[in-house]
Amino acid sequence: MPFPEFDPVLFSIGPLDIRWYALAYVGGIVLGWWYAAKLIRNTAIWAPGKPPLSTIQLDDLILWITLGIILGGRFGYALFYKPELYGALFSGLSWGDRLALFRLWDGGMSFHGGMIGTTLAVVIFAWRNKLATLSIGDMALAAAPFGLFFGRVANFINGELWGRETTVPWAIRFCNARIEQLYGFCPAGDVPRHPSQLYEAGLEGIALFVILWLAVFKWRLLAKPGYVTGLFLFGYGLARATLENVRQPDFGMENLPLGLTMGMMLSIPMMIIGAWLIWRARSRPPVAA
Repeated sequence: MPFPEFDPVLFSIGPLDIRWYALAYVGGIVLGWWYAAKLIRNTAIWAPGKPPLSTIQLDDLILWITLGIILGGRFGYALFYKPELYGALFSGLSWGDRLALFRLWDGGMSFHGGMIGTTLAVVIFAWRNKLATLSIGDMALAAAPFGLFFGRVANFINGELWGRETTVPWAIRFCNARIEQLYGFCPAGDVPRHPSQLYEAGLEGIALFVILWLAVFKWRLLAKPGYVTGLFLFGYGLARATLENVRQPDFGMENLPLGLTMGMMLSIPMMIIGAWLIWRARSRPPVAA
């Protein structure tokens, strides 16, 4: 199946390009904001406790989370996948090349880095405002699959983070005129590959959202701080580690020990922490107001 002639630029305003990838971040944050506000207003799902913050405080938290996603995602990408970007800061290159770390428009964001950045943002915000950190994390991560879904769809539109070679009927050749014009060749080669971006959108976005929705509205697990956070960490880690088997490893990281990929190595600690949080929350009674 040929890769569609997607244009990563939705439209332009003068010299400013509005890209699908940027809109994925905006859409995920805005929908997550709306959904989190909905959770705060529904006091019944927190019983016998109460929401950990007000909708006004949520507005402030969104700014912290946005910074955590962007800075953590970019710095984490450089740390895990391209450490040479840090070395360039202190090299004898031109200032344009030295500051490549901060050129977000060149692409390169890490979910695991964004997760670390968001965690730090929530912890600092909760500490400064004397709020319950785990309950805020439960609320934020219940809304996180919106961003994961849109982000993976944007990866597909960009023709990046493709899957391994395969012969399945729905395999896609990630090569078209736009990609050849952009790179001078097709980085994925003219071979059929798994559309792993769409697999991830389905598991990390839709399936994980459904599980967390059931946890919040049917099983009422917000009453046990850390439970929803644990479900998210374990669920995402499991989905990502599983799909790494059909996702092409990052360039230069094809031969890591024990057949692991960087995605697997970063997801395994998430699963361990998630399982511990679930065990911890299950063993404690609901938190009263």
